[in-house]
Amino acid sequence: MKEKLKVAFLGSGKIGIDLLIKALRSDRLECVLVSGRNLESEGMRKSESLNVPISDNGIDSILELKEEIDLVFDATSAMAHTAHWEKLKKTNIRVIDMTPSGIGLPVVPAINSNEILSNQNVNMITCGGQASLPIVNAVSEAQKGINYIEIVSSIASLSAGPATRANIDEYIDATESGAKRFSKTKESKVILILNPAEPPIFMQTSISFLTDGIEINLEEIRKSTTQMIKKIQKYVPGYELLVEPVIVGDDRLIVMIKVTGLGDYLPSYAGNLDIINCAAISVAENFSIIK
Repeated sequence: MKEKLKVAFLGSGKIGIDLLIKALRSDRLECVLVSGRNLESEGMRKSESLNVPISDNGIDSILELKEEIDLVFDATSAMAHTAHWEKLKKTNIRVIDMTPSGIGLPVVPAINSNEILSNQNVNMITCGGQASLPIVNAVSEAQKGINYIEIVSSIASLSAGPATRANIDEYIDATESGAKRFSKTKESKVILILNPAEPPIFMQTSISFLTDGIEINLEEIRKSTTQMIKKIQKYVPGYELLVEPVIVGDDRLIVMIKVTGLGDYLPSYAGNLDIINCAAISVAENFSIIK
């Protein structure tokens, strides 16, 4: 059996601990440290109960163990990651950035998993990006003449923590840039809705495409979209097609996606957080191949 990839977690909030639980299930990853700022936090206590070493020394504890860590998940904030990367890039530690900092190579496992292998820092873009960009890519591969893409994600307000709320602008920028990167269009718009409904709603994402008058090839789009969804479901079981590709008017195509979380540490309605964590674990397991 191949040696496991030794991974650490920077940030002991809900995203970091959900990542930890998912990583503990993997037969390719070994969890060696959870580092945050408060040993008495809920996340730290949960980590300790799972027999994973903890520290309240932040990035410094990662650097102290740099010879024993292959990869770190940075589940802090975009601003914090900028400072963390200045230190981590001087080491041999690979980094999976969970924030919308835009520093590392943008990655969506279903699209460009092979591209990551030569990069020390990869960026998971955003939760909305992980939900929408595979569909953006699939439709763009099947349809010529797309000149505008609009992505609207609606998530439960309870699933948007302080870091998400502080990074809304970065979220918009990162997702819009991702739409352009993984499609053939130069114009995109992203909208994020925090819905306060009770009970909390499940994540839903609507993707609209406008063409420049070229006839929409619905059959090829549906075929391409179906293939892409199967790829995503290999690492995000709760990903499903809510509304299959449908033409509205003469030049508009709409697709809707729903994501149900696994319910590991986060509630199942927090599919927006679950999808980015599932994608990150998939990326880490890809890195383990080349250890």
